[in-house]
Amino acid sequence: MMVTWEHRTVTLVRAKTSILRRVFSFSTALAAVVGVTVFAIARRGLADPDIWWHLRNADYLLTGHGWPRADMYSFTVYGDPWINHEWLAEIPYYLAWRAFGIVGIKALSLLLLEAIFGGLMYLSWRRSRNIKASVAACYLAILLGSVSFGPRTLLFGYVYLLALLFVLEEFHSFGKARLWLLPPLFCLWINTHGSWAIGLILLATFVAGGLVEGQWGRIEALRWSRTQLRQLGLVMVASIAALFLNPYGYRLVSYPLDMAFHQKLNISHVAEWTSVDFHDLRGKIALVFVITLLLAALLSRRRWRLYELGFVLFGTYAALTYVRFLFLAGIVAAPLIADFLSFIPEYRPEINKPALNAAILAGTLAFVVWGFPTSEQLWQSVDREYPKEILPWLASLSPSDHVLNYYLWGGYLGWQDPAFRDFIDSRVDVFERAGVLKDYLDLLELKNPDAILDKYEIHYVLFSPDEPLTYALSHDPRWRVAFRGSMSVLLERAADAPVRASSGSNVH
Repeated sequence: MMVTWEHRTVTLVRAKTSILRRVFSFSTALAAVVGVTVFAIARRGLADPDIWWHLRNADYLLTGHGWPRADMYSFTVYGDPWINHEWLAEIPYYLAWRAFGIVGIKALSLLLLEAIFGGLMYLSWRRSRNIKASVAACYLAILLGSVSFGPRTLLFGYVYLLALLFVLEEFHSFGKARLWLLPPLFCLWINTHGSWAIGLILLATFVAGGLVEGQWGRIEALRWSRTQLRQLGLVMVASIAALFLNPYGYRLVSYPLDMAFHQKLNISHVAEWTSVDFHDLRGKIALVFVITLLLAALLSRRRWRLYELGFVLFGTYAALTYVRFLFLAGIVAAPLIADFLSFIPEYRPEINKPALNAAILAGTLAFVVWGFPTSEQLWQSVDREYPKEILPWLASLSPSDHVLNYYLWGGYLGWQDPAFRDFIDSRVDVFERAGVLKDYLDLLELKNPDAILDKYEIHYVLFSPDEPLTYALSHDPRWRVAFRGSMSVLLERAADAPVRASSGSNVH
C-alpha cells in the first residue's frame, strides 16, 4: 500500500510539473510578448469615425426598429435607400458599450486583435514548426496590420479569414477537414463585413491550385482526388448559397461589386483606399515586406504551394493598391514567411527556463493591467479628434438650420446629439450615389462654393480652423464667425445674405 501511495504521489508531482512546464514554456512566453506588443500599439484612442454610426445602427436594430434600409442621419440624403452591410459586427460593439461604456469598445477591439494575431502565430507554427520563425513573421504582420488597429468591424472579417485559412490548411495537410464549417462561416461573414468577398476569392484560389499537378522550379501542386474535388465543389456552392441568407438579399451579395465599379470617389479620396506611399513609415514597412518575400523566393530552398503563391500575389497586389489591405497581406503571407525563416534555430525544450518564462508572463500581465486605458483617458483621446466644444451650440439649433460639417465629424456629432442631421459622414456610399460627396469634395477645393452652399441651403459651416473653406468664408462679408474653438470654427450665414436655393437641389 505504501509503495502504491508513493507511486501515486510521484506521478501526481510529475504531472503537475509537466503542466507547469507547459504553462510557463518558452512558447507561451513568446506568445505573451506578441500579445503585449499588439496591446502596446493598439491600446490608445478610438481612431475610427465609423464607430459612432455603428452604435446608432445597433441601437436602432436592438430597440425593435429592424434593419436600417434608408438613410436616417443626414439632411442631404434623408430617406435614400441604404444597406447596412456590417449590421452583425455592430451588435458586439454596442453591447460592449452598454455594459462597460467606452472602455468596453476598446476592450472588444483589443480582444479581436489579440485573437487575430494569436491565431496567426499558431497558423504560422503549423506551417513552419518553428516558434521563433512564427513570432518573427507575426511581428511583420503586426506592423502591416496596424493600419486597421481600432474599433473596426473589419476585425471580425479577419477573424473569419483566419478560420477559413485554418480549415484550408487542415484539408491540404491531411486530405480532409471540417469543410462543413465553411457555409455557416460565409453566412456569418456576409452579415458582418464586406471582406467575405476576399474569403471567397481565396477559397476559389485554393480549389484552383489543386486542379493541376506538377513542379515548376520551387512551385509545386498536387491534383485533388475526385472525392476531394467533389467535396470542395459542394462546399463552394453551399458557401455561395449561404451568402443569400441575409436581410438584404441579393443587394448585399452584390455590394462589393457596387463598391468596386460605382464608388469611384470613395475609393479615390478616402485615406485607407489610397495606394501605399513608400515615402512614409507605413510605406517603408510595406517595402520591407516585399523585400522579405523576394529574399524568401531567392534564398530559401522551401517550396511554394501553388495556392499559397496565389494567396501571396493577391494579398500583395491588394496591399500595394489599397493601404487598408496591408493587414490582409500580413495575414496571408505570415505562415509562408515563417516557413522560409526555418533557418532560425528551433526552440529546444531541454533548455526551457520556467522561472524566466513565468517572470515574462507576469511582466506582460502587469503591463496590460497597468497600461489599460481608463474611461477618462479614452474620452480625452476622443476629445482630441472630435469637436466636443461645439455640442452646446449644435443643441441650440433647429433641424431646419442646415449645417455643413467636416466629413470625419458627422458620425460623432449624430451620436452625441441624435436630433442633429449631418451634411455628410463616413457612410460614404449613400452620399456618393446622391452626388453629395462630389459637392463636398468641390467645397474642399473651393470650386463654386457659393453655388453649392446655396444648393443645400446651408446656414452654418462647421470645419476645422485650417481648412481653406474656413479661411475663405471667415473673410467673406456674407458669413460671420459664430464660434471659434481650439479645433473647430462655426461660421454662420449673415442675416442680410439670404439663401438662394438651387432649383436642382436634391435636399430632402
